[in-house]
Amino acid sequence: MASDEPTAKKPKLSEKKEKENTECPGETAAAKLSPNSLFGMGNPLLDICAVVDKDFLDKYALKPNDQILADDSHKALFEELVKKFNVEYHAGGATQNSIKIAQWMIQEPHNVGTFFGCIGKDKFGQILKQKAEEAHIDAHYYEQDEEPTGTCAACITGDNRSLVAHLAAANCYKKEKHLDLEENWMLVEKAKVYYIAGFFLTVSLESILKVAKHASENNKLFCLNLSAPFICQFFKDNLMQVMPYVDLLFGNETEASAFAKEQDFETKDIKEIAKKTQALPKVNKKRQRIVVFTQGNDDTVLASGDKTETFPVEKVDPKDIVDTNGAGDAFVGGFLSELVQEKPLDLCVRAGHYAGHVIIKQSGCTFPEKPDYK
Repeated sequence: MASDEPTAKKPKLSEKKEKENTECPGETAAAKLSPNSLFGMGNPLLDICAVVDKDFLDKYALKPNDQILADDSHKALFEELVKKFNVEYHAGGATQNSIKIAQWMIQEPHNVGTFFGCIGKDKFGQILKQKAEEAHIDAHYYEQDEEPTGTCAACITGDNRSLVAHLAAANCYKKEKHLDLEENWMLVEKAKVYYIAGFFLTVSLESILKVAKHASENNKLFCLNLSAPFICQFFKDNLMQVMPYVDLLFGNETEASAFAKEQDFETKDIKEIAKKTQALPKVNKKRQRIVVFTQGNDDTVLASGDKTETFPVEKVDPKDIVDTNGAGDAFVGGFLSELVQEKPLDLCVRAGHYAGHVIIKQSGCTFPEKPDYK
């Protein structure tokens, strides 16, 4: 798996024999991996984690367990957090988390995952670059000086985490200033699997469409995540412009329900929603859409080909759960780590469940040095 050379015997995803006018990944043995095989693009955030006191939460009107976007009242929070408390930094943001987890699961070679996003030319941007390098992902950020690097403060009190996200530079990604540059587009072309979280639909639809169309035209795998109910509701037009290019759609049960409501599916059954989502119009007819919906502790639903399967989630002792916030990103990262190696879909789900279990036993989207995964 550490070789940079593709195997001669193993057909690439794009060369597989078509079955009933559809292609599913994972019908042969694992593919050898080379750098930049997995591409992600999204909102890079520097996670700043610290154990704080109740006075700090009260000062900024924060609930002990919550996720909010920063407003003017939180401007001083980030600097105060760094000055007053013992902080840890991590490369964060939904897509970057998933690429990071996939790379951790893969281990060797390094830089299998490429990541694009926008940061500021500042101290936090430098730390983010360093942290991405430590995670062995090949991050190529668009750096600008109009907005500071996006941050997410994780204010920990006991078992609770109050998350305050300040997108800032993450909102400033520009297709023509980064994605369109020849040296960057070459990295896009090297990939065979693409993953973008739905949050990026609010930032650069044109960038997503360029990557999605490239994947479709070259019979590569384009994966999207619904990410949040508000994406399905308030960015429905953007989402549905991209949907015809989506080969693999991720979401959780809440997002699936919101999507079904917006699409007038007239069902609340997650399996039915997966089937109906699968049947939505698609540009690349060589691949039938795959839909994966997680449901927390309940079975994961996977619709592929003409069947819908469920995969039980191994129960975790509640006393072992430290933080469930990164579970969704971790599931996707685990799934992608096997998908990019062309493993069968059931093994992709298994790896996703494993990664999710590891992450919820840690604080933040962090992990041990190596996975204990067989």
